[in-house]
Amino acid sequence: MESHSQTTAHSSARKTLVIMAKAPKPGVVKTRLAESLPLPAVTSLYRCLLEDTVALAMSLKDVRVAVMCRESDKQDLESLLGKSLQIMAQQGEGLAAGLTSVFRHFTARGPQYVIAFNSDSPHLSPSVLDSAFQILTTREVVVGPTHDGGYYLVGAKASHPSLFAGDGMGTKTALDRLLARTRDLALSTGFTEQFYDIDVADDLIRLRRELSAARSRAPRTAAWFSEWEQAVVPVRQSLGDL
Repeated sequence: MESHSQTTAHSSARKTLVIMAKAPKPGVVKTRLAESLPLPAVTSLYRCLLEDTVALAMSLKDVRVAVMCRESDKQDLESLLGKSLQIMAQQGEGLAAGLTSVFRHFTARGPQYVIAFNSDSPHLSPSVLDSAFQILTTREVVVGPTHDGGYYLVGAKASHPSLFAGDGMGTKTALDRLLARTRDLALSTGFTEQFYDIDVADDLIRLRRELSAARSRAPRTAAWFSEWEQAVVPVRQSLGDL
């Protein structure tokens, strides 16, 4: 019979949350927001979102947390996030290659519960991530859809090399394309609740309203709104959010 500590260790080893991250470099992250905000503000925002997302991930019980990134970003992310967090370089370029790398690596030693999570959803409830792992106990794939036709998380228990093949990543058809592949592969699929990530100005205004009532959910990002308030005000006015 396993001891309590052995059971806990086994549970932790079977659940892994991998954050798909970039180094916060000007002109590389959150490029669509650069149409509405100064570039230094956008870069600073992404750093805050990433750090708060890592904190959210680390708050989960019995879940191993790692980061997947491009080789060129690995050193910068190690400096930012610390080497105590596993930061891995993906094989190939682009998000599809990164997701493929996640499941190839973390399921290499057999079935695991692995979820790839975006780096800009620190406002997500931890219960949603817990539910995603729970869904994997009865489904082969779990998906967290976004309101704009994408997805903020995808999880699986094994590597399916063709799951992210082709184009369409980061577009309004990304979710449809993913689900078409799960059907082609005959993979049973479950869903977490629909959510939003931070891509355009109206996402940013929605997040500001949420955090004004609950700063503790993403404290670094909430502090960013205070620091860049004067930059955000014109965005609110242009959207009619007065």
